This record gives sequence, structure tokens and C-alpha cells, in this order.
Amino acid sequence: MISKNTIDQVYETARLEEVIGDFVQLKKSGSNFKGLSPFSDERTPSFMVSPVKQIWKDFSSGKGGNVVAFLMEHEHFTYPEAIRYLAKKYNIEVEETEQSNEQKEQANERESMYLVSEFAQKHFKEMLWDTELGKAIGLSYFKERGFTDETIKKFELGYCLDQWDGFTVAALDMGYKLEYLEKTGLTIVKEDRDNPNTSRKFDRFKGRVMFPIHSLSGRVLGFGGRILTNDKKAAKYLNSPESDIYHKSKVLYGIYHAKQAIAKEDNCYLVEGYTDVIQFAQKGIQNVVSSSGTALTPEQIRLINRLTKNITVLFDGDAAGLRASIRGIDLILEQGMNVRICTFPEGEDPDSFAKHNELEEVQAYLESNAKDFIQFKASLLVKEASNDPIKRADTVRDIVNSIAKIPDRIKKEIYIQECASIMNVSEAVLFNTLAQIDKKGEANIKKEYKEEQKAFEVVRKDAAPEAVDVQYVLERKIIESLMLYGDQKEEFEDLVLKENESGDLVLEPESLEIKVYEKIYLDLQEDEIELANEDFRNMYYKLIESLNQEKEFSINTFVNSLDQEMANQISTILMDEEKYTLHNWESKDIFPKKKEVGIAQLVSETILTLRCFLIKKRMGALQQTTEDITKDNREALEEIMNYIQLNKLLNQKLNRVLS
Repeated sequence: MISKNTIDQVYETARLEEVIGDFVQLKKSGSNFKGLSPFSDERTPSFMVSPVKQIWKDFSSGKGGNVVAFLMEHEHFTYPEAIRYLAKKYNIEVEETEQSNEQKEQANERESMYLVSEFAQKHFKEMLWDTELGKAIGLSYFKERGFTDETIKKFELGYCLDQWDGFTVAALDMGYKLEYLEKTGLTIVKEDRDNPNTSRKFDRFKGRVMFPIHSLSGRVLGFGGRILTNDKKAAKYLNSPESDIYHKSKVLYGIYHAKQAIAKEDNCYLVEGYTDVIQFAQKGIQNVVSSSGTALTPEQIRLINRLTKNITVLFDGDAAGLRASIRGIDLILEQGMNVRICTFPEGEDPDSFAKHNELEEVQAYLESNAKDFIQFKASLLVKEASNDPIKRADTVRDIVNSIAKIPDRIKKEIYIQECASIMNVSEAVLFNTLAQIDKKGEANIKKEYKEEQKAFEVVRKDAAPEAVDVQYVLERKIIESLMLYGDQKEEFEDLVLKENESGDLVLEPESLEIKVYEKIYLDLQEDEIELANEDFRNMYYKLIESLNQEKEFSINTFVNSLDQEMANQISTILMDEEKYTLHNWESKDIFPKKKEVGIAQLVSETILTLRCFLIKKRMGALQQTTEDITKDNREALEEIMNYIQLNKLLNQKLNRVLS
């Protein structure tokens, strides 16, 4: 168990915008930050972060909450895992009791697999640095590649001893279960043919140098291992198999170390191998990731898309598999991203080029040789086409096919113009080809246009508008007011019935300076009003108690004290109106009035409107009673008349005219 003192310290220290900024590229938007949703595929921002309130809201998925809720949603952490992650980030010592073997066995399966992977990473690192064989074989290999001690430690590289079950035995001795060693792929278990009741256990990565593969948050998901012998039967590189925590198609090697640099530089270099990433990072270019030898996938591209819209793909000088490799470019374009391509001189790859050149030379080369995808494809395919008109036509169609993948129409048009210029083909022909290739075609474009225009059509008379739950809206507004302004002192002006000189009852203004939460509490108590929505009722009592007891009410502290479901509801209430700032009204010379300008008026009108609504509701019930009663219904009629007078009085206070 993690101590309460540690949890409190984590909440006090952690900054939501810093933590989320490690996973999502955030841009300032007034007092908040906005970015692309990390939970859905989108091209316009719908994700909001409030540094003041220390809560976030994703309007595309409906998710929201505090800093721990984000880590639990995004990284699928348990609550303790999220606290440990934040403690590590902010160098906070975690106070907790040591886990027993029994507690380890009780951990859920995913967590057990993470623990096994983390143990393996530490074990391989120890074997590399603390054993003679590790230093002589593994460490020597890394040094030959030109990696410094600092780089080797940064990427947590390691070595698995060339023993059949050295790692497996060490893990079992530490109390880790064979079941999870097998599920993570670290250990291979085979039945003994001679004795069916027993099994033989082997280390998957025996005799290999190890490259841990981290998630965006830094958890060890799996490994890549490179063999150092000349065994032709064994694969040069071997990856962990697919598991509950490791999915090759959704992971990029180096993303954990590169994420901040990618967001800062607003560009991501995409390479093929582990050593390409490490050598670039050692040279000083940190915004580099690798697909680890697998074909690029939409999930991997979306991972980068959260941090930047720009990708520069780096290819080896050996062009043998170049044409097959550039298929990934179309996938990048489909995601609405900007892509450039850079190839290295023949015989060079990113690893060797970075190793043999100074930082300034590498940067200059990348800057001057990175081509727009059309220029690159054209130069590559035109060489193949030579003077063959049929091949030339196929080349043009290939380029236009890539342009068709781009979702942005303006970009499409610009690229068509560029392609026409490079390939010396008329724009009209290319636009016609584009229309043929595009699956939607002109018919679908017109259909989309008509659907867009429906938003401006007058609503048909027979289409019944969706009913608004007035009481729900007003109760929600009360919770919002308590959260945002509950601790503030405001001057409230109320209209009180008083007798004038002529003996008539008239409304006269009366001022009262009081805290917002006290005003709300007293008004609701006066009319014996209880919130109808159960969730709002629970929030209301928690808020009143907290505002009454705490010297200084903090939204962050209050939200952190709630369970996940209620914290999500609170963040939705507080951030709901923030979604309108995503439209950037100020750039259109529209300046919405801030609610803070009239807090007292907002609170008074909300309470009065709720009272009016409940009175009308009660009057409706009484009218139904008078219709049902056949005998004397004088009492019910008198009560209705009293409510009518009260309703009239409340509407006078609201400056409303009743028909």
C-alpha cells in the first residue's frame, strides 16, 4: 500500500499540463491548453486542459478528470501505478510496504506481466555491467557501435547471458511466476517428449544484446534482441511476441525518450532500426523513433500525430527495398500529416551517417536533402520509367494516388499543381485522374456538400425538438457555481416585500454580502429544496461540507478526493463551456462575456429559476388533483392561488413579464 502522505505529496506536486504534455502536444488557448484527443482519431482539437482547475476534458470521447484519471485512461494504469509514475516523474520517494510473494501472485495479470518485464530489464542491465561475460561480449559490442556509457544507461540496454535458462531461473528464484514469463515471451516452455509430465524451459533471448521497448509513459512492454554469433539458422534480430501488454503495431521504439523533443521541434524523424534511434540521440538529435523493422501502421502514425503533424522518413542509401518502404508514406498522408523523405548516400544508413559526422553536418544534410513526398516519389519513379510512356503514365497515376489519400482539399489542389509542374502534365488531366482514383468521387463530394447544407435548413414542423430537462440543467448549474465560485464573497441584492407609507406591499432592494455557497445553501434550505438528481445531490453535500470546513477551497484537492466516476462528472461540468473556446471566437472579432463578471446575478437567477420551475411543477400536480376530486377541493384551489402569487413575485425578482 502507498501511504496517504505520498499520495498527498504527489497531488500537490504534479502539474496536469506537464504530465499530459508528455503524451499530447498542447497549445495555449486563453487560460487553458488544447490539443488533439489521445483517445480518438481526429484532425481538429477537442481536448482541453485547465491548469487553474487541474482537470482535463476530452469532448470527443466524453472522458475527463484529474491527472491520475488521465494516466489511468491513457496508459491503462491502476491507481497505484499512476501514483508511482507521478512520484518517479517528480522525484518523490514512495512510502509503501514491501510486497510479499503472496501479494505478487494476487496482482492482476497485466500488472504481473509489467512486473516481469521490468525485472527482466533490470536483470539484463545487471548482466551487461556486473558480469565478466556481459562486459566482454555485450558491453564490447555496444562500445564497438560507438555508444557511450551514458547512452547505454539512458536506453537501458542489456545482455542476456548465453545460457539455456539463466534468466528464467533467476526470475523464478525472485518469486515471479512461470505463467507470466511465458506470456511475455521471455521464457519458452516446451513439453519434455521423454517425460510428458515435465516441461523444459529456455530463455528466448539467450546470447543476445537487449533493447527494451518502452511505452509512451516509460513502462517496459517488450524487448528486441540482437544475436552476436554467426549462427545462420538464428534470426539476427528477435522481438518479444505479441502479448496483452506488447502490440508491435501500436508501439514505436524510442517514443518514450523522444516525445518531448518531437513536440518541441514539431517534427519526428522516422527510422528503421534500434541503433539508428540511439546513434541519432547520442549525436544530439532526440526527436527520432523507429518502427523496429515492422511495416508502418496507422496506430503508430497516430501515436506520432498526438505530438506533431510533421514526419520526416529517413531511408538507407541502399534503395533495394525503397519502393516497398514508401508505401508507408500513403498511410501518413491518410492521417492528414505532412511528410518529407530523406535518403542517405549509398552504403550509409542513419546509424553510420550520424556516427561519422558532426551534429551540424547531420542537421545540415537533413535540412538540405529532405524532399517533399511528391518530389521524392517523382525522382524515384521517373528513373524507373525512363523514356517508356506507359511506365511514365503509371508513375503519374501512382503519385496522384498518393495525393488522393490526403483529406485536406486545399493541400490536394496544391500538390496536384506541383505534380503537374514536375511531371509536365496538364492540371486538368491530373484533376480528372484524381476524381477517378478517389473512392468518394464527385458524387460523394456532392453528397457531403448536401449533408453539410442540412445544418442550415429550417427544421421541419413535424420534427419534434428534443425535450430539455430544465431541472437537470439548473441543478447542474448549482454544482458548477459551487465549484467555481463557492468560496468567493459576493454582494447579493434581493427584493424583499415591505409595507410602504400607503400600507401597500412593495418589493424593495436589500443588499447582503455573503459567500456564494452560503447563499445557495440558505436559499435551498429556506424552500426545503433537495436536488432531484442523485449524483448532483451527493456532489452538493460533499461540496457544502468541504466549503464549510476548509479554510481555502481548492478544486484540485476536492476532485482528487472523489472516486473516478464522480471526478469525471465534475470535470465534465466544469469544462463543458470551455469547448466553445476551441472555436477561437476572438480571431473572428467575437468576444464572449465572461461569467465571472456577474457571479451574484448568475447564482441568484439560477436559484430563482429553479424555485419557479418547482412551483409550476407543484401547481401542475395540484391542478390534476382538483380534476380528480369530485367533492370539495377548496384547499387545493387556495394552495394553487398562493403558488400563483408566489410565482408572480419570483418572476418580478427575475424581471420577467408573465402573460
